[in-house]
Amino acid sequence: MKFDTPATTNPIDQERVIGRAHDRIDGPAKVTGRAPYAYERHDAAPNPAYGWIVGSAIAKGTVGAIDTRDAQAAPGVLAVITHANAGKLGKGNMNTAHLLGGPAIEHFEQALALVVADTFENARAAAALVRIDYKPEQGRFDLAAERDRAVKPTGDSYAGRPDTATGDFDTAFHKATVRVDQTYSTPDQSHAMLEPHATTAAWKDDQLTLWTANQMIAWSLGDVARTLGIPKEKVRLISPYIGGGFGAKLFLRTDALLAALGAKAVGRPVKVAIARHQIPNNTTHRPATIQRIRLGANADGVIDAVGHEVWSGDLPGGEAEMAAAQTRLMYGGANRMTAHRLATLDLPEGNAMRAPGEAVGMLALEVAMDELAEACGVDPVELRIRNDVQYDPEAGPQRPFSSRKLVECLRQGAERFGWARRNRQPGQVRDGRWLVGMGMAAAFRNNLTTKSGARVGIDAQGRVTVETDMTDIGTGSYTIIAQTAAEMMGVELDDVIVRLGDSRYPVSAGSGGQWGANSSTAGVYAACVALRAKVAEQAGFAVEEALFENGLVRSGNKSRKLGTLAGREGIWAEDSMDYGDLAERYAQATFGAHFCEVGVDIDTGEVRVRRMSGAFAAGRILNPKSARSQVIGAMTMGVGAALMEELVVDKRFGFFVNHDMAEYHVPVHADIPHQDVLFVDELDDKSSPMKAKGVGELGICGAGAAVANAIYNATGIRLRDYPLTLDKLLAAAAGTALA
Repeated sequence: MKFDTPATTNPIDQERVIGRAHDRIDGPAKVTGRAPYAYERHDAAPNPAYGWIVGSAIAKGTVGAIDTRDAQAAPGVLAVITHANAGKLGKGNMNTAHLLGGPAIEHFEQALALVVADTFENARAAAALVRIDYKPEQGRFDLAAERDRAVKPTGDSYAGRPDTATGDFDTAFHKATVRVDQTYSTPDQSHAMLEPHATTAAWKDDQLTLWTANQMIAWSLGDVARTLGIPKEKVRLISPYIGGGFGAKLFLRTDALLAALGAKAVGRPVKVAIARHQIPNNTTHRPATIQRIRLGANADGVIDAVGHEVWSGDLPGGEAEMAAAQTRLMYGGANRMTAHRLATLDLPEGNAMRAPGEAVGMLALEVAMDELAEACGVDPVELRIRNDVQYDPEAGPQRPFSSRKLVECLRQGAERFGWARRNRQPGQVRDGRWLVGMGMAAAFRNNLTTKSGARVGIDAQGRVTVETDMTDIGTGSYTIIAQTAAEMMGVELDDVIVRLGDSRYPVSAGSGGQWGANSSTAGVYAACVALRAKVAEQAGFAVEEALFENGLVRSGNKSRKLGTLAGREGIWAEDSMDYGDLAERYAQATFGAHFCEVGVDIDTGEVRVRRMSGAFAAGRILNPKSARSQVIGAMTMGVGAALMEELVVDKRFGFFVNHDMAEYHVPVHADIPHQDVLFVDELDDKSSPMKAKGVGELGICGAGAAVANAIYNATGIRLRDYPLTLDKLLAAAAGTALA
């Protein structure tokens, strides 16, 4: 099925099941321990051996020699895999660095060996006996130092061209009555998901099965085959349950490759998990940015000039962090420019983390907007309303937004939060020892859709089964897919069985880029349309007149039970939802508004978030319960980005120092108060037949900036280098309410 014209009335609009709050259908299996995760597949792969990864102790250079003799002689050791005996390996299309290093070393903690033993403890102990002779080389580890050598990336990325320009930015900015010209920085960040990267691998003859933690089954299936040099048909990936990802598990990682190599070497299943302390340096992270933002406006705050330049770094062959992507669509202004520059760094691979580009771009843009509001003497909410635009400001009115309810989010969110009670003068509100301030920021995340398929069937009992390689990383995919099938086929939610995360199922959108929910359910919609046609034909009804409800198909005064029509053989249909040019003809995005109140301790500079609220417009909300969970989780990550998250770079040796959960700080329960979420009513008929959009990443975009702006309102201190830690506040306290 192809979606190339706006959606009209369809069965989803009944909202009998869709659009209503439902508990997760996979919840009971998870809370009772019956949901099998990748490292726990004892049922499918009995008598496994265990692998422990030996990572590089240098960031750049070569391996002179690897001495594995002591390790091989250690108790229980079955094999030691290195580049010398692994055989010829390729590199996946989605990987920047090789997953097994040697002799060249591309980054710190790059895997150089895998020790396989009969127990986990024996593998770990023997790994300490591997001796590696290194030949270090000088690396580049400091983005600020490499900024002037950064270059324009070649080719387009998922977020479009690296540079854009409309009008005459330089002249307009120079002539503007009010100007903001500031530089902001964001640090490297780690995904820090609960479940580590983990895989259980087994071979049967030449057929490889990987039970692995992976967000994108089809992508990684191709990269496994490409790396091992075997046909895709010889590989099966199974990933029904994933303990969080945030982008870290989008691609093939070291655990999967080395588990496959280890299992081949020892002739039995092998389990490999990347140890927690190895993850930040071995896998991927959100790269640091330096961002210069220039805004030019008239005295009333109406913007005429918008400039956003971004510098980031990555390994050779990597991509830039597209942190100016949202600035191209966020606010009006006739004269505009954005630019991205990429420096070569020898740090571990930089790649996607929840809302890549926009998450860090909004940390800078929305603080700059707060600075512009103050310079113009305009309320920050009103400033954003004055600069709202209903079309792509780079393309002009010929490319309108498919739907854009930013103003509604701003107004409803402000009223709900009590924004009118805010004191505009910084540093004026006290509550005992706390300076209290309010801040706000807009939220933006592009709405992406991608082809997605599914197979749907009905059995003799009238139960509906859905099969698709879609994944659930804790986001609620099982439930919204079941809701879609129940709505389309006229059955109860309890009568739907959902099977996910297996490469033998039809290829789906996968979980990433905020496209998963909308795209995967649209794929199920397409398969259900095909199934409805088959059922109607079996019943002798015209499909356009058939009504599916209560486990029946009706036409006029006639009805047939779905189970009776399916019979012993069942009825199955498979289809995909593909997309035409609507996304080119219409700008598509999700919007919102964050509001935050903080307290800052007058003696220590400690920041406490006192309350948070947000209003969001993201098309039809498929399941308000799980959608709210997604948004408050994203808001929590926004607080982390604002106040504490930072991978600290040792610029001498090129590695992230705080590479575990003890030293990489993320928000905990005590850091997060009640979070209020409002979904603004919206249907987007140009997004998909579901009339939905993504929502999983919108909540992080702008949340941290709202915290930063609240800190300024509380103290009068404007910090522009994240995270906004108390040492930075105290260093800038002179002459402020915090002094």
